[in-house]
Amino acid sequence: MKLKYSVLFVLFVGVISCTVSTKLSKEDQEKHLSKGKEICQKSFALLSGNLGAQMKQGGPSQALPFCNLRAIPLTEEIAKQEQVTIKRVAKLYRNEENKPNSEALGIINKYETALKKGEELTPVLISSPSGKPQFFAPIMINKKCLACHGTVGLEVSQKTDSLIKILYPNDLATGYKIGDLRGVWSIKF
Repeated sequence: MKLKYSVLFVLFVGVISCTVSTKLSKEDQEKHLSKGKEICQKSFALLSGNLGAQMKQGGPSQALPFCNLRAIPLTEEIAKQEQVTIKRVAKLYRNEENKPNSEALGIINKYETALKKGEELTPVLISSPSGKPQFFAPIMINKKCLACHGTVGLEVSQKTDSLIKILYPNDLATGYKIGDLRGVWSIKF
């Protein structure tokens, strides 16, 4: 019985550790990796630009409600333009809609392991359960993120923490430090 589970575990790890779909030609892999990076940059620019404007206008008190109502619709606009599905997912999610599925969780775990080893985190392409290419890229914490995702009482004020608890009663997304893995971009082609 133990052997059966050991074999299944090894197979599972093997599947998760594949960083590139073997069903695509090398040319298609490169095309999807390039397009995934482009879509991530476009999505990040749109979200961070809008969020930065809200922070300048009213700090976390204005940015958090904006993020609560507009972050997912903004990424959905780009997804529609690009004819893909875009999600930002994390183990320690703020919004329930950002909870990772098994594929994303496997990638997050892989990134966490690589980060602990001091390895560079790079985008990956896998074959999703539907057989279509799925792109993942890490989302890292930087200084600007800490006002809402840092440690409560240090970078996150009590006022901001109270607002987070109102908008996101099941929030798990505080306590981060600069350079931590926040989650991943997931793009299904």
